[in-house]
Formats: sequence, C-alpha cells, structure tokens
Amino acid sequence: MNQNQTEKIVLEKQAAELFATCYQREFDVPVSFVSNNVPAKPDVTCRVGNDLVDIEIAHLYGSQAEAQQILGKSLDEKTQAELNLLEAETNTDDRLVRALNRILANKANKHYDGDNVWLVIRNANPQWQRHNIQNNLARISIPDGHPFKQVWLIGDYDGASGLVFLNSL
Repeated sequence: MNQNQTEKIVLEKQAAELFATCYQREFDVPVSFVSNNVPAKPDVTCRVGNDLVDIEIAHLYGSQAEAQQILGKSLDEKTQAELNLLEAETNTDDRLVRALNRILANKANKHYDGDNVWLVIRNANPQWQRHNIQNNLARISIPDGHPFKQVWLIGDYDGASGLVFLNSL
C-alpha cells in the first residue's frame, strides 16, 4: 500500500469515527467503526444500533489549496480543475452549493456492493457551517437513482455543529 492510499484510509476512518460520535450524540444510538473496506464496497463499515451500514466517505472542500492542505498531497488534474472553478465563485453560499452538488452528482453515478449504503460528507471548509448548509437545502440536488439509503453531511471539520440529514430513499 502506498502513502496516498494509507492517508486516504486514515482520513476515511477519521470521518467515519467523527460521524459515529455526532450520530450517537444527536440520536442516542450506539455507532461504532467496524472496518475499512476495499472497492467495490463503500469506504468503511460501521455498526449503527444493531445494523451494519456501509458508508461511502467524501470531503467537501472550497478550494484547491484547502484540499491540498488537509490531504497533504497534490490533487489529480480533474479535481484541480473542479476546485479552480469553485474558487472563481465569489459568493460563499453559491460556492457551497456548487461544491456539494458536484460531490453528490459524482457519487450518485457509482455502484457500491452492499445493501445498506450511506453517504457521509465531511465539510472541510471553515467558512461553511451547519447553518449555511441548512439555509441552502432547497438548492442542493441529489440525483434520482442514487445508490444511498441515507445521505448525511458533517456540518464542520470537527463535527461541533452536528449533522445535516440530506436525504433518504
């Protein structure tokens, strides 16, 4: 396993554990990390109450520099181009909606092995908080036919502002 793969696994586990902490705090349901997975399964498996849930993890960034700082590495050309387009957007709410809709569209087109698959997006942009996301829910578009039973967003990088429930099937 190379260093990039190791870093990705660490970030995914951190995000899953943060989601578990937030979910448990908000709903008083025990959640625990079970394992990291390999494709075509989602990134991690967690136990939520008595159920096993396969969770695909994504991180929401507002700029190329922000993503590189958090990831500690350079980005592929496609990601760089998408983040550069976001940086051109001066309105922070518009940038948030555009970035979130991009992630949702990309993830919606994928197939995952598993019957109970959730998407958890960790907000990594310090300019955006849970209230910014909630104020823009009407502008967030989850494509029809997506593979997720539930879609959640962690309102900030540390989870202090809690979770935002975006959708369920």
